[in-house]
Amino acid sequence: MMVPVRCFTCGNVVGEHWEEFDERSNEGDEDPEAVLDELGVDRYCCRRMLVSHTDLVDVVSPYQ
Repeated sequence: MMVPVRCFTCGNVVGEHWEEFDERSNEGDEDPEAVLDELGVDRYCCRRMLVSHTDLVDVVSPYQ
């Protein structure tokens, strides 16, 4: 799960792309730039949000 869900700069929803981007780019087989192109994330600010995001939900709340 990506928090925040929206881009800070333009307000577009970027959280819906996080799971697929994270899976595909962390495998190492695909370039993160190519994954973002295929997902349709065109704006620089949104791309920056996805590339620089660190998922801390599991660290902050280890008990579910």
